[in-house]
Amino acid sequence: MAQDHADNAAGETIETDALIIGAGPVGLFAVFELGLLDIKAHLVDILDKPGGQCAELYPEKPIYDIPGLPEVSGQELTDRLLEQIKPFEPTFHFNERVDRLTRLGDTLFEVETDGGIKFRAKVVIIAAGGGSFTPKRPPLPEIEAFEGTSVFYSVRQMEAFRDHDILIVGGGDSALDWTLSLQPLARSLTLMHRRDDFRAAPHTVEQMRALVADGKMRMVIGQMSRLNGSGGVLESVTAKTKEGEETIACTRLLPFFGLTMKLGPVADWGLNLEENLIPVDTEKFETSEKAIFAIGDINTYPGKLKLILSGFHEAALMAQQAHRYIYPDKKLLFQYTTSSSSLQKKLGVKD
Repeated sequence: MAQDHADNAAGETIETDALIIGAGPVGLFAVFELGLLDIKAHLVDILDKPGGQCAELYPEKPIYDIPGLPEVSGQELTDRLLEQIKPFEPTFHFNERVDRLTRLGDTLFEVETDGGIKFRAKVVIIAAGGGSFTPKRPPLPEIEAFEGTSVFYSVRQMEAFRDHDILIVGGGDSALDWTLSLQPLARSLTLMHRRDDFRAAPHTVEQMRALVADGKMRMVIGQMSRLNGSGGVLESVTAKTKEGEETIACTRLLPFFGLTMKLGPVADWGLNLEENLIPVDTEKFETSEKAIFAIGDINTYPGKLKLILSGFHEAALMAQQAHRYIYPDKKLLFQYTTSSSSLQKKLGVKD
């Protein structure tokens, strides 16, 4: 199902009905809604895999507000969506950022990525969440040498941290949640924050303090000043505390300093913007530019709720209007998947 851009001939323009920017849950569900209407889609994402923030930042954390799924992890939700859209054979282009968009006609666009892939699409759907996001890097000049080997900004697989000396730095939900999740796996775990006051949920702070009281982990009030190690292998971190300097042994460092969200090149496409969000109407979820849609967290409208389920609803209505642009002479008949044999055939449902 996934296709890397390296498979495309240099300079070749890929033609598609719809180009979806962003392969998070809302972008993935858009493939489903478009596919039911015989609209083929390609997806571009700056990340190296589908799932967006759900899979990148919180793959193992539970989500509790997806209808019909009382509890589901970000990765499991992504996997289920990928299974749901399999019949429509979307093509993915990962590690690519859409840089340029040019209108060629009323409903025809040329889109180019930073890697030089060119698309020609009849509609463009922006489902880029908060835009291009990058973790805020601690202000330590030597940190880049350890990134990806000893320093990580997210937890993709908890097992990769088993039996390590872990230092988590931060005072928000991510820092506290991962402290509680990784403590049972770690050889040792230390949580560092610049003050003894946390922004996380009170019950997680209480659980952390209980672990400290039981001697199962340490809490240090201070700030990192130096990373010690070589060849990308971290041995310890030097910190400034009230008592002076302290060296903390650690082989894995998780700094949670927040994320920098940037709208990126989308800001230069001539769309109306409101505080780095894209205003849309609530009938079609179309932007100020015809045949360019925005769904999910990146859009705004009166009463907007930044929920995955809201994005799913937006994707369904967007697809109806996209069909009118792609098949202007074809009457759109609304059908239910429960009763329509033609929709069930598209989904591969066996009699």
